[in-house]
Amino acid sequence: MLHNFIPATRFFPYLTWTEIKSLEDKENVVIIQPVGSIEQHGPHLPIVVDSAIGLGVLGKALEKLDPNIPTYALPSLYYGKSNEHWQFPGTITLSAQTLLAVLMEMADSIYRSGFRKLVLMNSHGGQPQVMEIAARDIHQKYGDFMVFPIFTWRVPNITKDLLADKEKELGIHAGDAETSIMLSLLPEQVKMDRAVKEYPYGLPEDSLLTMEGKMPFAWLTKEISKTGVLGDATVATKEKGDRILDSVSDGWVKLIEDIYKFRQPHIGNKS
Repeated sequence: MLHNFIPATRFFPYLTWTEIKSLEDKENVVIIQPVGSIEQHGPHLPIVVDSAIGLGVLGKALEKLDPNIPTYALPSLYYGKSNEHWQFPGTITLSAQTLLAVLMEMADSIYRSGFRKLVLMNSHGGQPQVMEIAARDIHQKYGDFMVFPIFTWRVPNITKDLLADKEKELGIHAGDAETSIMLSLLPEQVKMDRAVKEYPYGLPEDSLLTMEGKMPFAWLTKEISKTGVLGDATVATKEKGDRILDSVSDGWVKLIEDIYKFRQPHIGNKS
């Protein structure tokens, strides 16, 4: 089953070249490129977490999406820029330059096929900047190509309402949210008997500097975590994961609807 969580009717590789050639209103067809990672997620989660979450959320959203909105998912790019986890066995990482080159050349092919709306759906927190650079460079290269670099978790959703305050602030990797949603998507791959609670060590106190946000500092996971976990995985539940998956996928339905209706702002356009 090559399409995994994606509905078969929405899986771009299942189309023939003649079907792609004859698609109507091709400039408004929404093409989505999921981008994940293969990297450590602690002793209790598989290394496919980010890729699985992206595909799971997208698949659920496409199931809910109005069938009259033409949208197709490309195969996931499973490898990403994961060098913050390079010291943990199993992590497979690309350089920023390689990932950027792959995104640019993929976009060339999508544009050449006549499409004009491309979503870079990124599910790994270590590479949103690469998505943003790619999107800007693709649009600069093709002025009529609309490109949307979107982090999977950034759509409106209820996830933070379900988390403890400390988890909201510091639970950024393999903690409650990711473990819960994996219990919903791939429960047989989650080893809750190995789940741990571990928050980052040695963070600066009373400082403007933070791991993420407006004033970040560079860090490697091995410097701040013994297990690779940054958060509390022990409190994760499938019920919580079901609610998170449903909410995040709802956010993606609204986002895809907005992208379908979107027209590139231009000084010559009438307001």
